Amino acid sequence: MTSQAAPWPDSATAKAEELHQLLLIGDRDWHQLKNNQKRRGAELLAAALVQLLRQGDNSDVEDLTQQALGWVRGELKDPGCPRH
Repeated sequence: MTSQAAPWPDSATAKAEELHQLLLIGDRDWHQLKNNQKRRGAELLAAALVQLLRQGDNSDVEDLTQQALGWVRGELKDPGCPRH
């Protein structure tokens, strides 16, 4: 079930990737969801989890987590579309 290199179940990475894909704000939903703080936070936390499970760089995991917390706390806002 687990190995020394990855102390979590074998399917954990695939499930985290699936969750991230479900939470990802795509082009079609961007204008509707871009200011939804919880959604943006969840998307970034899921991305951080994927990086962690893939043995990604710790600084990437930390950066994504900090950005997610900024959204959840209301400290970050969408800057708007630069073309408008």
